Amino acid sequence: MGTTQLESVPEPKYWHLKTVLSEALDQDFAVGEVLPNERDLAARFGVARATLRQALEQLELEGRLQRRRGVGTTVAPPRVGVAVGTTQHAWPGEAVDGWQLVDAAETLPSAAVAKLLGTASAVPFGTDQTVHTVRRTRVTQGQAVAAELLYVPGSSVPGLSGIDAPAGPARARAVLRELQRLALEGQDRSVELGSARADDAKELDRLPGAPVLLVTTRYFTAEGTAAVSVATYRADTCRLTFGDSGDVQISHHAETLVAS
Repeated sequence: MGTTQLESVPEPKYWHLKTVLSEALDQDFAVGEVLPNERDLAARFGVARATLRQALEQLELEGRLQRRRGVGTTVAPPRVGVAVGTTQHAWPGEAVDGWQLVDAAETLPSAAVAKLLGTASAVPFGTDQTVHTVRRTRVTQGQAVAAELLYVPGSSVPGLSGIDAPAGPARARAVLRELQRLALEGQDRSVELGSARADDAKELDRLPGAPVLLVTTRYFTAEGTAAVSVATYRADTCRLTFGDSGDVQISHHAETLVAS
């Protein structure tokens, strides 16, 4: 067979530079270290600044670099692994799930969340019914890599006192404590690519519209859907892998943690 047109195209300069830069990151720079400015880097490697920018952008997409407001371009920390297969069955907050509580409030759910809460339930759930919304973050090496909103209907936590821990992390702990009193029958998860909303972007130190992975989890009891979690992960901190069991997994370099 003859050589195809694609095979005859030489490797772009920025792609070769990306490989050289990647080796330099491993040998000459520590995690969190700020890289020299573009002019100095371009001079060091003998390339045009446009070529350098393309290489840096590719390394950022691969999770090797991070561009942080007010700081510059830094070497990214090792990625954290998050299993999202359906074989994991645990309520949020059980054992060590890697999440930090932020606060809780009573809010009206969006139509999409109300639909998820009503799925497989005996009684339909509407957007005019308030839910306890628990906000949590996932942090690794001092940096937030995911933000979660957990929606819990009042019917799922009937023992929650209206005056006990009215707000903040204490309220969030109370909601999770009552939720864990239920018998968990199962859960399902879905993963899709999305764009960071303004609130999530600020929480994750990204620009609005940056690519993120949205992991939606529904928790079931015998009565139906007891809670819904929508977790937003930085797309540059994880990759999807598929195990022999058919489960979807977000895996990373350093460790494996089970998502709640």
